[in-house]
Amino acid sequence: MTESAVFSLDCYSQQVRDSIDRALDAYTIFDRGCPAKLREAIRYSLLAPGKRLRPMLVLMAAESCQGTTEAALPAACAVEMVHTYSLIHDDLPAMDDDDLRRGLPTCHKAHGEAVAILAGDALLTLAFEVLARDIRPASTAAECCAVLARAAGASELVGGQADDLAGEFSAGDLESLESIHRRKTGAMFLASLQLGALVAGANAEQHEALHEYGRRLGLVFQITDDLLDVRGDAAAMGKRAGKDSGRGKLTFPGILGVEKSVHQAETLVREACAALEPLEPHAGGLKALAHYVLQRNH
Repeated sequence: MTESAVFSLDCYSQQVRDSIDRALDAYTIFDRGCPAKLREAIRYSLLAPGKRLRPMLVLMAAESCQGTTEAALPAACAVEMVHTYSLIHDDLPAMDDDDLRRGLPTCHKAHGEAVAILAGDALLTLAFEVLARDIRPASTAAECCAVLARAAGASELVGGQADDLAGEFSAGDLESLESIHRRKTGAMFLASLQLGALVAGANAEQHEALHEYGRRLGLVFQITDDLLDVRGDAAAMGKRAGKDSGRGKLTFPGILGVEKSVHQAETLVREACAALEPLEPHAGGLKALAHYVLQRNH
């Protein structure tokens, strides 16, 4: 990737992150019925500095199908709400037991376990309120709700997390590991792309291209996440390094080794970018994002 491509991605991401953060802020003002402690915990986690990768995928997918970021922004915010809810709950002592997230103490460390659980619950439900109310037409809003609910549900995100927890200290294989992360991580990547495509009124060929791209991108993200857990810097990542290997979790480096994991990620990025051909010349952002995921250091 050229320096100009990196620069253009940096500029794009800064611009859309600002738009996303402003919208997230507005969505979480709440009325008097929301207790102050709960509101504070919700905003603490949702508005914490983050890459906003999943909402960016929503917006980029919409643009690649010649839609607008303005129309897709509510869906982008809904995805970030679900993602943040999942992080709050995953960080709990009964789950992954983390004390650092996005460079800050995790929600339960800052606000207590009970309030953290409720903050996650509130974000999950708010996501569907936003989709139902702010996506137009109503038929598209209904489709978006169904897509996001499926991705966040028992067979995808939640099911993947359950299998991930069950896989601790067990001797798994590559097929089992990929199955976990196609659901735990990949499902939300695919849903993000599908939401953008739905809002843009994409055709079947465009949906398929985004599906093939997203299926690979989700695995690339998890492979690089596992590599960062092995060799990353906690200060740069904003979360604890070495936690997965320390808990005996199945990881790509643990099964494939570091070198083969890097090669697998590089192969998947090439395949992901090739899958975007039907979306040319509007797929530049998605290609740049795939390379960013491969090369990220946090």
